[in-house]
Formats: sequence, C-alpha cells, structure tokens
Amino acid sequence: MSGGGVGPEPTDDEIRRILTGTRVWAVVGLGDNPDRPAYRVSRFLQSRGKRIVPVHPSAATVHGEPGYASLADIPFPVDVVDVFRRSADAGAVADEALALPGVAAVWFQLGVIDEAAAQRVRAAGRVMVMDRCPAIEWPRLLGPL
Repeated sequence: MSGGGVGPEPTDDEIRRILTGTRVWAVVGLGDNPDRPAYRVSRFLQSRGKRIVPVHPSAATVHGEPGYASLADIPFPVDVVDVFRRSADAGAVADEALALPGVAAVWFQLGVIDEAAAQRVRAAGRVMVMDRCPAIEWPRLLGPL
C-alpha cells in the first residue's frame, strides 16, 4: 500500500477528507459479479453512506444503482472516481475523470499504478490516491467499523 511514488503522496488528512467529505463515487470496473473486489468495495462504500455509480461496459445495475457504460454517460456530478481496472487502462480512465467537472479525487485501487496518470491528476489540482483501497483506509483512519 505505497500509494504510488510520484509527486506528493496524499496525507492521511487528505484521504480522511476524501472518505468523509464526498458523497458520490463512480466505481469504474463495477459490474454485477459478486466475486469481484469492486462489488465488495462498492457495497462497503454504500454502507458508509456513499452513493456508488457503477461504470462498466455492461452498464448493469449493481447494489440498486443504475450503471453507465462510461464516465461521460453519468448525467450528474461525481465527487470521486474509483478505478478497478488494470494499470495499463487506468491512465485513460484518469483522463476521463479529469474531463468531468467537480471530481475532487481519482482513486486507483490496490495494485493499480500509473505514475504518469498520477502526475496529470495532481497537476490538475485533484487529489490522487494510488494503490490503496477505501475499505482498508476507512478503518485505519476513521476507526473500527
């Protein structure tokens, strides 16, 4: 859980602010397969009061929330873009997230690392969290569940 290595790592306070001060999380790579980490983490986020927005080519409804095929298809503001995609695909997702107004943070899940994308996100003035999971960071920073 290094959080990456380019530019300033988000501080614990910044991560805490993302976890507590945001409401709508677009979860890229979230389909309706309960065996996938995105499915479980999005359920965790819902249990913490977040509205999750599934983003997957299937545009499936997950956890009662309608899905969208791409970030650009979401017709309302998103606070955080949480990326469950291969590292090779993550940079393109980060660029799509930067094109959306109001996105406060881009969050790459455990094992998702793209240093160049992290630099672009930070250069755009957004918080970049890389190679971490909100379901791990929440209890670490905010106490037991």
